Amino acid sequence: MRSQRSQFGLGLTTVAAIATALAVSGCEQRSGDTAARRSDMPTAATPAPDTSQKMAAASDKMATAVDDGTLTAKVKAALLAEPGLRSLQISVDTKNGAVTLSGSVDNAGSRDRAKDVASSVAGVTTVIDQLTVKSQG
Repeated sequence: MRSQRSQFGLGLTTVAAIATALAVSGCEQRSGDTAARRSDMPTAATPAPDTSQKMAAASDKMATAVDDGTLTAKVKAALLAEPGLRSLQISVDTKNGAVTLSGSVDNAGSRDRAKDVASSVAGVTTVIDQLTVKSQG
């Protein structure tokens, strides 16, 4: 349930970032059109150099968020495809390529297999193991 909420939040964040980028580029474009039509009027100062840097940083952040969401989906798919892990409740969370596995598994072998499967997914930089082994009793 937690990862569904984080994916939903990620989607809203991505949509908001795209809308902001489009709005800013639309405003800049309109300013240029107005200045071109009114050449007799002084033009507005060019945007501060850090504006483009901020836009680039926002784009990079958005790309990272999308990549993390993609990695989370790939790791979940890989875990579901693994016969011994399919029925287990393993949560996957990704931040900057680092995948965190949480939940409980039946035994240490399942824990090790889940870590191996997650680390084998292309793009995963590290696997953080927060899995617990159910007590046999």
